[in-house]
Amino acid sequence: MEKQSTYSRSILGVALVTLLILSIPLVAMQFTDEVNWGVGDFIIMGALLFGTGVLFVLVMRLSSNIAYKTAVGLAIGATFFMVYVNLAVGLIGGGPHAGNLMYAGVILVLIVGIYLSRFTAAGMERAMYLTAGTFAVLTAIAFLTKMYEYPGSSVMEIVGVNVFFATPFVVSGLLFRYVALEQAKKNEKAA
Repeated sequence: MEKQSTYSRSILGVALVTLLILSIPLVAMQFTDEVNWGVGDFIIMGALLFGTGVLFVLVMRLSSNIAYKTAVGLAIGATFFMVYVNLAVGLIGGGPHAGNLMYAGVILVLIVGIYLSRFTAAGMERAMYLTAGTFAVLTAIAFLTKMYEYPGSSVMEIVGVNVFFATPFVVSGLLFRYVALEQAKKNEKAA
């Protein structure tokens, strides 16, 4: 019963933080024309914030290991930021381009990898490396299809964006590797 109460308070906290963050553009819209959000923008951002927060709360309960929690937090944070930036301005070019839809593939690879890993540290390590590798594939696709010719895009931008977003997944994979090695040492000592 106590766990359920703590979980409910955590979800309520996520909801309150989501509302607080959403109030920033709402208030800004009253004072400037620079911020112009529609109802859809608030719904999408609210779902993204609340969903990320709830996912974070749920996953943080999986392990007491701080390295594991840090790795999960890094992966969740990088995914949230990637989706947010892609929705706000696009990751390739200076606006909405079909190339930005490719990044849904990163999320798909991440979700499938996590599912197959069953949240084991060794499996999560592989899922993070595979996710990071997906950015290399997207970079190659962007070059093969000449997306660097899009307005507001360049070779350096495409490489930079993909390296920037791949890096947290590599670091997360290294943290999961550390946890997996710790678990293997404990298992050896126990045997």
